[in-house]
Amino acid sequence: MPATRYVLFYDYVENVVEKRAPFRADHLALANEHRERGELLMAGAFADPVDGAAFVFAVDDPARVEAFVAADPYVANGLVPSWRIREWTVVIGAD
Repeated sequence: MPATRYVLFYDYVENVVEKRAPFRADHLALANEHRERGELLMAGAFADPVDGAAFVFAVDDPARVEAFVAADPYVANGLVPSWRIREWTVVIGAD
């Protein structure tokens, strides 16, 4: 059975594009670590306006997604004032 899908939603602070620069490399490195492990399938910021982001994870335990959030420099440095994790039932495009 394939891993459960979870979508992590981030809400960003205003002017995040300017504020994220000092933390962007570490944020992307963290995301790539999870991608290389096969946990993070895709991720990206919403555009026009850049006010949030979505990450699609395939993991057996949502604690893996929570661990990503806890380690993310965007969260630690206040660029993400709120976030939520939702289990996602994929109907089309699944494995």
